[in-house]
Amino acid sequence: MADDGSGSPAHDSSSPVLPAWDRGCVTQIIPALLEYAPAPEPLTESIVDADAVVLLLLDGLGWEQLSARPSIAPTINELPGRPITTVVPSTTSAALPSVVTGKAPGDHGLVGYRIDVSGEVLNVLSWRTTHGDARRRILPETFGDVAAFAGTRPVVIQNAPFASSGFTRAHLDGTRQRPWYTPAGLVVETRRALAGGEPFVYVYYDGIDKTAHIHGFGEYYDAELAACDRLVADLMMAVPQGTALVVTADHGLVDCSSGRTELHPDLRSLISRQSGEARFRWLHSRPGRAGELEVAATEAHGDQAWVASIDRVLDERWFGPSVTKSAQRRLGDVAVVAKADRWFVDPAESSTIDLVGRHGSLTAAEMFVPLLAFRS
Repeated sequence: MADDGSGSPAHDSSSPVLPAWDRGCVTQIIPALLEYAPAPEPLTESIVDADAVVLLLLDGLGWEQLSARPSIAPTINELPGRPITTVVPSTTSAALPSVVTGKAPGDHGLVGYRIDVSGEVLNVLSWRTTHGDARRRILPETFGDVAAFAGTRPVVIQNAPFASSGFTRAHLDGTRQRPWYTPAGLVVETRRALAGGEPFVYVYYDGIDKTAHIHGFGEYYDAELAACDRLVADLMMAVPQGTALVVTADHGLVDCSSGRTELHPDLRSLISRQSGEARFRWLHSRPGRAGELEVAATEAHGDQAWVASIDRVLDERWFGPSVTKSAQRRLGDVAVVAKADRWFVDPAESSTIDLVGRHGSLTAAEMFVPLLAFRS
């Protein structure tokens, strides 16, 4: 792909970046690594005849942010690879299930961060609604429609507190969890799994995402990226000869410290509720007013966001080549998808933290992620 000078592939910034479902998307990684679909470059050479494969997912490491910092992350930047797209919305709760299942959100059903479930909005990461913990009422294991890793039950190495979360149960049901408590422990657990004969290991690290959310892209971000670079270098040293290490991410981020935006008051009488998240708001219309809501939202926010009806979203395959009936029921009527550094307030959203780094929208900074590979 051509580079536009920002680190992202050349793209008209006035148009949303949509997933390249067949030409380089995170949904293609697992089918290739588990050898039931052709491998996109640069995986072909790295995984052919590999004794074992480690997939490391660095949450929040966008291609644009990575390629702009070659001196801070020299190890990662020197790995062979290219940018690919994540899914819509560009958020962890939709993208991680897409990575591990090899399916688009329209197929697996985890279609965002805050999902409408029969009129109740479920926070997927905390698995809570306004009524509290929803793990007994909305069973995580039956919420998604596709098995992780084609049902092969690999070892998954992720942060210890996540092991029993509703989100883990929803997108990693049936996998064999090995928790890590420090980044050094992550490396040890990976080495032990490979030494024990595991042919495939999935490793998850969330430091970049967490740091960018809280601090943005300054000194803290650079320090965390340097730490990620050391983590990758440590893994490269730790894996046995003949092992392939594949590095990717679920989304990039945008600095939204000055982008707080209230929905126009004229929309309030047309909206029953909101779902989604700050940079990808789903507006749910009052009965019979969806068309009116689309027009009003476009007039009020068309310069700040891509405003799209559910029909347009489905026609343009934002959520995948196909969308199941259960997944479609979890979407809204009108999507308000932030441009530039905007984010839209939902008074019903419980979090009061004004995050600095945000994601979820369809900008190049959020949609392009790395696909890199190393063969020991």
